[in-house]
Amino acid sequence: MRRMRGGGGDDRINTCLPEELIVEILRRLDSKPSHDACSLVSKRWLALERLSRTTLRIGATGSPDVYVNLLSRRFVNVRHVFVDERLNISLPVHLGSLARRRGKKSSSYNKSEEDGVETNSLSDAGMAALGEGFPKLEKLSLIWCSNVSSVGLTSLAEKCRLLKSLDLQGCYVGDQGVAAVGKCCKQLEDLNLQFCEGLTDACLVELASGVGKSLKSLGIAACVKITDVALEAVGLHCKSLESLLLDAESIHNKGVLAVVHGCPALKVLKLQCINVTDDVLIAVGTYCSSMEFLALYTFQRFTDKELRAIGSGCKKLKNLTLSDCSFLSDKALESIAIGCKELTHLEVNGCHNIGTLGLESIGKSCPRLTELALLYCQRIGNFALSEIGRGCKFLQALHLVDCSSIGDEAICSIAKGCRNLKKLHIRRCYEIGNKGVVAIGEHCRSLTDLSLRFCDRVGDEALIAVSQCSSLQYLNVSGCHQIGDAGLIAIARGCAELTYLDVSVLQNLGDMSLAELGEGCPNLKDIVLSHCRQITDVGLNHLVKNCTMLSSCHMVYCQGITSAGVATVVSSCPNIKKVLVEKWKVSQRTKRRAGSIISYLCVDL
Repeated sequence: MRRMRGGGGDDRINTCLPEELIVEILRRLDSKPSHDACSLVSKRWLALERLSRTTLRIGATGSPDVYVNLLSRRFVNVRHVFVDERLNISLPVHLGSLARRRGKKSSSYNKSEEDGVETNSLSDAGMAALGEGFPKLEKLSLIWCSNVSSVGLTSLAEKCRLLKSLDLQGCYVGDQGVAAVGKCCKQLEDLNLQFCEGLTDACLVELASGVGKSLKSLGIAACVKITDVALEAVGLHCKSLESLLLDAESIHNKGVLAVVHGCPALKVLKLQCINVTDDVLIAVGTYCSSMEFLALYTFQRFTDKELRAIGSGCKKLKNLTLSDCSFLSDKALESIAIGCKELTHLEVNGCHNIGTLGLESIGKSCPRLTELALLYCQRIGNFALSEIGRGCKFLQALHLVDCSSIGDEAICSIAKGCRNLKKLHIRRCYEIGNKGVVAIGEHCRSLTDLSLRFCDRVGDEALIAVSQCSSLQYLNVSGCHQIGDAGLIAIARGCAELTYLDVSVLQNLGDMSLAELGEGCPNLKDIVLSHCRQITDVGLNHLVKNCTMLSSCHMVYCQGITSAGVATVVSSCPNIKKVLVEKWKVSQRTKRRAGSIISYLCVDL
């Protein structure tokens, strides 16, 4: 940020702007880089930026426990903390060395008992530090923090009584910790307990009685010890519950019915419970008139009967997912279409008895549909999508996977009728070729996201038409072996906003395409070139010369790319974060220079 200076060279931005105005400026920033840039203006701005920072993300690198201590001293007004053991976030050099020095003196710095190797995982000591350092905490996300136990969760709950959202996915906490949350955090609204395998009914009974008045969202998955008893407590105490995610084999009708009867405000219901039958969704249709989002996964006992109940009772339904529900037929979708006129999102996945007639009814009766996904739907044909094209003018996203009866006729209907289409993803639909994709390019000029994976009838003609969609940002044509230089050159010349490109397994693609992409697509950030045999170091050099924003490059099994090409990518792209390549193509010099960003598909051959 450029400083404002008077005639005498005085620093007016610091002397004239009141702190309240600077804080308001910082509050309106929407990204961490922007915050970081403002903190460099002056020491005053640095101090105010630290006061304004409300969100922190912590990975597994270094010692998270010590890192929490350091951050709590600098950012005292933090409300949201995300700790994800899957992330690998590097500390600044000075903080990393400080963490290591302090970690060696601290019992919170975890070591393996067998080999003394340091482990990068948040522990109970880190949880205690979170509670001490961030007493105003409102949202805490702990993803796969396997070293956190009930002791740490209890200590945090006792300090952070303003907590509203808690995500414990993959944490091995026990009943005592979750019960403590129910006792201390009376404002809790959202709780995620997915893959918390050690929990039993006891903790949910205590939790429900403690935060029943405030709890709005609950997620339970792979908690094998939780039964209907826990859900009965939820139904009894949590009258404000709006969202329930339930994936459990130990749950039967009794538990889910207790929630449906006891939680009239329920809006979101996601179920994967093999022991639940029609009675549950009949009750949903009867008692949950506010239902907006319904997802049913792997139900072998549900029939058309329960979808008729949903269509009759859930008039506000907007989002419906049906996955692997074998006994549902066209009549089920007809019931939804007739009753749920507000439907905007529909996904049908592997429901093999649903065919063309069911989807036709959606096209005729649901004009507000904006997203449609058809996965492994062999019985849905062209006429179904023709009806969608005629009736769903606001459709913005279409996903097709392994739909063998859908061809160019259907895609042409979508293109002519749904001109607001922004996302089209097609995979292994072998009847779709140039004709359909050309129609998309000619009619859907707002297209930003196109994926045509393994559609072997799609060639250069299709991409030449798509190049008219100047707003295109994402393109995946992996496995479309008829596409060559002509198609990619057209994209490079017409789609300057392209940021992601996957052209893997295109045997006819050469260096000329990469040279044109380098010239025409300066915003390109991610590119996948794997299995492109004709691409060489020459083309790669042309690409990276102008695509300085490039952050990831996959180029395994490209026989024309050598260690020199790999070195060119690493040295020419200042923002590069990941390079996927064969190990033998990486020179010792490249390893020393950028070893941390290089990944190998095969370590040794």
